Amino acid sequence: MKKLIFIFVLLGMFSCSDYIDKPKNLIDKDVMAEIIADLAINDQAIFVYPDKNMEAGTRAVLKSHKVKSDDFVESFKYYVIKEEMDGITNDAQEILLRKDPKADKYVKDKLKQNGAVVPLVR
Repeated sequence: MKKLIFIFVLLGMFSCSDYIDKPKNLIDKDVMAEIIADLAINDQAIFVYPDKNMEAGTRAVLKSHKVKSDDFVESFKYYVIKEEMDGITNDAQEILLRKDPKADKYVKDKLKQNGAVVPLVR
């Protein structure tokens, strides 16, 4: 009886190794961070062009990185479930700050004003 329980416990441990299978066309974390940074810039265009459809901009961002939308969605889901999205979004924010030095200065000034160091993304 003890052997049978031991076998079931072992089977239970090995069967729960992954919640999601790795996508066939998984996007690398660095590329994912670059895409998210570009999508954030595209998202801000809605303030400049409020009456425009931003879907074309999203497609252009994915096309510039040679990524299909289905691959992006599957990779996004995979990284969220694997709890790796925080690191990717932090990398994306660092990319944004490198692209725009004024934004970097703005963030640093706000941190000095508040007197507290807050995490980049939460």
